[in-house]
Amino acid sequence: MFSSFHLKMAIGALSYSPVFCASLGALHCRAFAGSVALVRRLAASNNVYRRRDKNLGRCSWGSSHSRFSCCNSRTDVSAPVSSPSANGYPEYTRLLPCPLQNGPPRIEHLVVSEGGPVLEYISKALDLPPLFVADLIHFGAVYYALVCPEPPPNAMPEQIRVYKEVTAPSVLKNRLSIKGKTIREAQKTFRITHINEFVEAGTYLRVHVHPKRFPRCYEIDWRSRIIAVTESYVVLDKPAGTSVGGTSDNIEESCVTFATRALGLTIPLKTTHQIDNCTEGCVVLARTKEYCSIFHGKIREKKVKKLYLALAAAPVPVGTITHHMRPINIAPRLISKDFIKGWHLCKLEVLECKEVPWPNSNIEKEYCIDDCGWPQKDVAYECKINLLTGRTHQVRAQLAACGAPIVGDSMYMPAALAEMTNPGLNPFGEYGMKYTNDDNRTKAIEEWIVHHGKEPRIAIGLQACQISWDEGEHFYEAGSPWWR
Repeated sequence: MFSSFHLKMAIGALSYSPVFCASLGALHCRAFAGSVALVRRLAASNNVYRRRDKNLGRCSWGSSHSRFSCCNSRTDVSAPVSSPSANGYPEYTRLLPCPLQNGPPRIEHLVVSEGGPVLEYISKALDLPPLFVADLIHFGAVYYALVCPEPPPNAMPEQIRVYKEVTAPSVLKNRLSIKGKTIREAQKTFRITHINEFVEAGTYLRVHVHPKRFPRCYEIDWRSRIIAVTESYVVLDKPAGTSVGGTSDNIEESCVTFATRALGLTIPLKTTHQIDNCTEGCVVLARTKEYCSIFHGKIREKKVKKLYLALAAAPVPVGTITHHMRPINIAPRLISKDFIKGWHLCKLEVLECKEVPWPNSNIEKEYCIDDCGWPQKDVAYECKINLLTGRTHQVRAQLAACGAPIVGDSMYMPAALAEMTNPGLNPFGEYGMKYTNDDNRTKAIEEWIVHHGKEPRIAIGLQACQISWDEGEHFYEAGSPWWR
C-alpha cells in the first residue's frame, strides 16, 4: 500500500480571513494517516482555524510576494461552523439555502490511499461533513480519474515524489482497472454520480469544495419563462444570472434542471446551445438525445438564425461589422479589426439602432448593473443584431471594440473606456502600434488584458430576442428585456 497523497489547491481565500486572502493561487500538500475526524475551532487571535491533530501537517507556497511556512492551520468549509455532532463532524444544514454571493473557489486534489465508498473517503480525508460531500456529488462537483494527472510545473519536490510513487509502473501493473488503457486514457476525469461509488486505492479525486452558485435560480418563476413545449424540444426565455446547462462544478443550479422540474418532466432536458450566464433570452432545450443531435446539425449547417437586442452605451452604425477573434478559449476574448492568420472570423449585422433611456437606478440595483464609470448615462442605444457567426462573447467584444460596450458589461466596458482615454492601448485597435517582434506584442497583449474587468454578477444589456430555424418554420421570441 503506497502512502496517501493530498494536493490542495487554495484558489482564493480558503477561509474568509485576510490571512488566507494573500495565498491566491497557492498549492498545498498534506499527508495524512488513518481515519481522522477533526473538530474545527475559530482561533480568536487571527480568525484562522487551527488543526489539533499532530499527524496532519501542511506545507504550502505562495507567490514571490508572500510565502507561508509549514504550519498546522485549518480553514473553514461552510460558515458558520457549529459544535461537533456525535460522529465527530460539525453539524451541517446542507448547501441550501443558496448563498447570496459566491465565495472564493476552493479545489481539493486527492489520491485514494485505501479503497472504499467515495463519500466516506472524502469526508475523512478533508474533514467535511458527509451531508456536505453528498451535496457536492449531487451538484456534480466531484471528479475521479483512474490515475493521477501530472502535477503542475510549480509543484514541490514532495508532490513530484508522491506522484512518481503512485504512478510507478510496478504499482500500475497491479491495478486491473487500468489494464488495456494508456496512461493518458487512465488520467481522463469523469464525474462521480453516486455517494456510494467505490474508489480503489490509487484513484485520483478532484473535489470542488466551493462550487460556483446561482442564487437567481431560486428567485425565478420558471413556468412563466417557458415559451414553447413540443414533443422534441422546449424553448426557454432564459433569465440573466443563470447557466444554461451548468458549470464544471455545479450542474444542479442550471436552466435545464429548473425548467425540467417546472414542467414536471421525468426525463431531464438537454442543452443544444449556449448563451452567456449574464445574457437572457431564447434557448432551445432538447427533450431527447436524438433531437439534441438534430439541432446540433442545424447549427452546423447554419439553419438556425438568432437575433439579439443589445443595449449599448454609445451609438452603433447600422450595417455589417467584421472582426477576427483570437483562438484562445479564455476570457476576455481579444479581437482584431484586421485579418490575422488563424484567428476566427466574427460577423454581425446591426439592423437598427435607436436611442432609449439609460436604465434607472432601481433597475440597475436589481440586476447588479455596473456602469464602470461610463461618463454619459442619460441615454443608451438599443440595437437589433443579426448574429452571422456564433463565437463566445462575440457581440460583447465586437461592440466594445467599436467604442460602444454593452451596458453593465463589467468585463469589456473598462477596456473600452481605457482605449477611449488613451488611444493605442488596444494592440489590435484602430490606433494600435505595429510591433517588430513577438516579445513586444506579447507584452502589449498582456497589458491590454489587464484593462478588462471581471464577469458581471447578474445581467448585461444583451438578450437573445429571437430564434428560428428551418426557414422560419420554427420561430420564437423572448419577452421584453429587463431594461424596458
